[in-house]
Amino acid sequence: MATRSMDDWLNAYGESHQNPTNKKVHFVCVPVIFFTIIGFLWAIPAPFFTSFWACLALVFVSLYYARLSLPIAAGMLVFSLLCLAGLSLIASAGISVWLFSLVVFILAWIGQFWGHKVEGQKPSFFEDIQYLMIGPAWIMGFLYRKWGIKY
Repeated sequence: MATRSMDDWLNAYGESHQNPTNKKVHFVCVPVIFFTIIGFLWAIPAPFFTSFWACLALVFVSLYYARLSLPIAAGMLVFSLLCLAGLSLIASAGISVWLFSLVVFILAWIGQFWGHKVEGQKPSFFEDIQYLMIGPAWIMGFLYRKWGIKY
């Protein structure tokens, strides 16, 4: 089976994200879900430093994106670093990263499912679990097109 290109993945993902309301919901909720998943990994006790598991996972996430598109991978790496910085601020404020991530994760998924109800389409990841990784890239791809950056 041939490997899909980034354009193939983004176009396929975009097919179930045509409704303007659903797109707006996804532009908020997808990055938030990405952030909270990093937060869950951050909250796992680590042997070396607090964010060890989150950083380790982000290495593999970056490799996944790099296999599909180096520019998208670069953008996602910048976003990932911003997520780590945000989680560091949350932790340094004495807020439980795990609890914060859990509450925000649940709210974001409620938003996602509402957006898909408006769209009248099931979430893409019901078809292929890789779409959970493609959602953030789809938003990055949108931003790149808007800014005239080739990916």
